[in-house]
Amino acid sequence: MSRSATATIHLDALRANLARIRGLAGNAKVMAVVKADAYGHGLERCARAFADADAFGVASIADGLRLRAAGHGQRIVVLSGPDAASDLAEMRRLNLEAVIHHDSQLAMLEADRGSPPLRVWLKLDTGMHRLGFAAERAGELHARLASMPSVDPDIVLMTHFASSDEFDNDFTARQTQRFLDATRGLPGERSLSNSAAVLGWPQALGDWVRVGGLLYGLSVAQDKTGADSGFAAAMTLSTRLVAIHRIARGERIGYGSTYECEEDMPIGVAAIGYGDRYPRSAPSGTPVRVGVAQAAIVGRVSMDLLTLDLRMAPNARVGDTVTLWGPLLPVETIARHAGTISYELTCGVTRRVLFAEDGR
Repeated sequence: MSRSATATIHLDALRANLARIRGLAGNAKVMAVVKADAYGHGLERCARAFADADAFGVASIADGLRLRAAGHGQRIVVLSGPDAASDLAEMRRLNLEAVIHHDSQLAMLEADRGSPPLRVWLKLDTGMHRLGFAAERAGELHARLASMPSVDPDIVLMTHFASSDEFDNDFTARQTQRFLDATRGLPGERSLSNSAAVLGWPQALGDWVRVGGLLYGLSVAQDKTGADSGFAAAMTLSTRLVAIHRIARGERIGYGSTYECEEDMPIGVAAIGYGDRYPRSAPSGTPVRVGVAQAAIVGRVSMDLLTLDLRMAPNARVGDTVTLWGPLLPVETIARHAGTISYELTCGVTRRVLFAEDGR
């Protein structure tokens, strides 16, 4: 059986989402975060769609290399900065910028004699407690970096929010105030907002917004879809029906015999499974679409195949398209059934799946 699982990336949706971010961001510049292979959508194709972004945010120097090789001239920021002193020369060669968040990185820069000066973003911890210097050290650290011949004195100050998707939680407001207090009087641009903060915390827009999930039409708020916030789904995951069987009432379906047929019923078999990174945790009742009709998973997700209840799709035929998520079936719905988040689902799609592009 040939594999028919396909992830179709909607380029026009990516562009529309970036345009909507610009409308929400006011005068702030937009960093398009394309880490994790652009949240599973494909780094190079998404960077092409985000050609109007002011900068790209990546997780590794290797991603920066891919973007430069594809011809992108925008600012590129390595969000975790250098891991070793040898990284500094490669960052300069590729004209990458570094987020500096730890004393070990300061020591690398102080010992560095390379040129030209490296552009850096100074990350302050205002309550996330993951990466970043204590906010109270902002003045000391800014002065120390600005005095280094190896560092460009035009330093961007940044922080990261822990709960900006909780619009009724004042922790983001407290993080914002802590950042403003710590950086008061210091020169340089500010960057505070991630995707959720762009929606819920306009007072924290700063000079730069760093946007990931919303660019791909993914929800950043619990119990919401991306479409609820006006963003378009950028990925459709689909496959084909490869078999239909009539199974008698009382018979059981799949590994572990976990689903018992309630009546004589049509069972479809779709060519996708956890080997393609459709979530194995998706239970019976998780929705799919067969053509334009609704259907649902029954039994366990196996490595290569899903079994489907086709009672609501009586006209289904072998070869019909089965949609696992997309604009008409939000990935957030599947994530909720599977006990995870939409980001994990799109990031996890394996290279066994064929990727295709829709739109210009």
